[in-house]
Amino acid sequence: MNTLLLRLAAPLQAWGTDSKFETRRTDQVPSKSGVIGMLAAALGLPRDADLSALAALRFGVRVDRAGDLLYDYHTVKAIKIKQKSTEEITYVTHRYYLADAIFVVGFESADRNFLEKLENALRNPCYPLFLGRRSCPPTLPLLLGICDKDLETALREAENQNTKSRRQTYRYIRLDCKPGDFEGAVLQDVPISFSPYKREFGYRRVKEIWVQDAPVSEDVTVEEHDAMAEL
Repeated sequence: MNTLLLRLAAPLQAWGTDSKFETRRTDQVPSKSGVIGMLAAALGLPRDADLSALAALRFGVRVDRAGDLLYDYHTVKAIKIKQKSTEEITYVTHRYYLADAIFVVGFESADRNFLEKLENALRNPCYPLFLGRRSCPPTLPLLLGICDKDLETALREAENQNTKSRRQTYRYIRLDCKPGDFEGAVLQDVPISFSPYKREFGYRRVKEIWVQDAPVSEDVTVEEHDAMAEL
């Protein structure tokens, strides 16, 4: 097996899998559908493209820094058209982000050529890349390379990406279960179609593995949020 590793870090990220209408939540870790959306953008795929090849990749995430949950008070203006007049309406949306989080993401495949195609697309993306929302561009480095290891081993052995900060968090891995493994939880997070006319998502089973139990020690001070620190 081969695994393509990515580093997902930015001042802000957002990975919602159940958001609707005015409330836009974020999960605690990157979603498979969200990261595949980034791969599809890099490849230049249209929204109604066949995603089966990407969705078939085994996906995993290692949390190196969990980040802080941030709430954004956001207002939106809309125009309501009546028969002979228009009316401007302002309403509030509730948007959540992960601030200063760092993740290592892996895609496993027996087809190394396909992973190399994805790696080249991420180096020269057709469309801009975002971490969940357009307001969340990634910081560099994005690519950590392809290794000749299975997904779990690659995520366990990849270098800790949180070494430049004194902020410590509990580190763990969330990865797709293998076929026939019914140990984990079920998530509706497999993209079938990104078409604006019919967005459709399937299910996947995931499990979590603790990598390191590292609470903040008494001699480590927790830094205040600095949105520009990753730049």
